[in-house]
Amino acid sequence: MKSYRKELWFSTNRRRELINITPDVNKCLLESGIKEGLCLVNAMHITASVFINDDESGLHNDFEKWLEKLAPEKPYSQYQHNGFEDNADAHLKRTIMGREVVVAVTNGKLDFGPWEQIFYGEFDGMRKKRLLVKIIGE
Repeated sequence: MKSYRKELWFSTNRRRELINITPDVNKCLLESGIKEGLCLVNAMHITASVFINDDESGLHNDFEKWLEKLAPEKPYSQYQHNGFEDNADAHLKRTIMGREVVVAVTNGKLDFGPWEQIFYGEFDGMRKKRLLVKIIGE
């Protein structure tokens, strides 16, 4: 069995951003040489997320509105966590959207259903953060 590990780094221009990282993960899969196995992609920061969904701008706007209703950024004073930082909402948004995804690898390709793509969700951005791609198999 082979094992492949790579860190991908992101720096966003806004506090919240959704980035389609499917091409990046596909590149990792190609580099790994693994044809059958599993691919784990996980955020390495507690205010960022990795999830699978459709790459459709209306849906991305819906995520933003929905998450902001569930865990509004402001007022910062509404959160006990906010003292030295102002990112309690980002921690909650990450919990809702999830930490990682695992995708089957079949015949050297990510084994997706229709429209599925992998996204990096940043909820406390404008600084450098990383995620992990770990692929195991043959």
